[in-house]
Amino acid sequence: MSGAGRCGLVLLLAGLACCAAGPGAQLPTHHGEEGFRNPYVERKKTSPLAYWRMRWFGDVEFPDPEEAKGKIPVVAADLERIRQPAGPPQVTWIGHATVLIQYRGVNVLTDPIFSERASPVSFAGPKRLTPPALTVGQLPRIDFVVISHNHYDHLDRPSVRALGDGPRWLVPLGLKAWFAKAGIDPARVEEFDWWQERRFGELTVTATPVQHWSARSPWDRYETLWAGWALQIGNFSAWFTGDTGYNEHQFREIGERLGPFDLALLPIGAYAPRWFMQEVHINPEEAVRIHRDVRARHSIGIQWGGFILTAEPVDEPPRELAAARRKLGIAESEFETLKVGETRVLGVGR
Repeated sequence: MSGAGRCGLVLLLAGLACCAAGPGAQLPTHHGEEGFRNPYVERKKTSPLAYWRMRWFGDVEFPDPEEAKGKIPVVAADLERIRQPAGPPQVTWIGHATVLIQYRGVNVLTDPIFSERASPVSFAGPKRLTPPALTVGQLPRIDFVVISHNHYDHLDRPSVRALGDGPRWLVPLGLKAWFAKAGIDPARVEEFDWWQERRFGELTVTATPVQHWSARSPWDRYETLWAGWALQIGNFSAWFTGDTGYNEHQFREIGERLGPFDLALLPIGAYAPRWFMQEVHINPEEAVRIHRDVRARHSIGIQWGGFILTAEPVDEPPRELAAARRKLGIAESEFETLKVGETRVLGVGR
């Protein structure tokens, strides 16, 4: 079945359920006639082609990859700590949006990308500035992987195939068929709509709204959903956003319904130029506002320094984060950045 057919089937089933509920029932606001949508912004004709036109044929200047090398702080991963975690929760920044979360014997990986390029092909496209802090072979047993959306820097086919059927894959609506084509057993893949919650032993997972979009090509925009992930492991709670633009409505609702969180993993890069990125990518100040909206006790800024995807200098996001913290009265200990490969041991608030 094509991507459009899968999306149509999802919407048809949702419509049948609404009809069964009564004549006044309606589809959720993020389900539209032409695929999924963001409730708080008007849909634009965003496409991969528009991005490439802006980058290569517009007047926006992107950083030079050679000049950017060496500007991203890196530390050797503590393999012993990762393979034998102590009692408290701990997180390791592997690079870009890939983070390893460990607690009570549960290992969760976010948006794994271990490839050299964030691209549909191996010979072209955005190339890594820093290698991932761990290889797939160095990872501990991975129990769960959460996928935020299907863009190439968040859903990487070689990485998915390398991880294989070992983990349980938790994905937004519409992505199960993609995993089957990638060779993953469909029984290992669980699709979620926004606000759906499921429990897997020690782990309780809730897919949350975020403001973004989806596409793997110019022809499949909005056919699969995008989502953030609230993770509860025992008395420890974390929230991972993937990519998102800012609107206070969704994030305050997340904080009210699921917060406070012991940890939020928030993107602080890929935000310039704002006229192109603002609706679907937050900047560091908006990340601090989300930190407050969702009532996070501690946040870590990720998704910067891995690839040159946007026009801001590669080492600017931490500086802008520091300025935003000062402006909004947030301590550095409350919202920090890590070095690629660094592990942070965390406290719990419940």
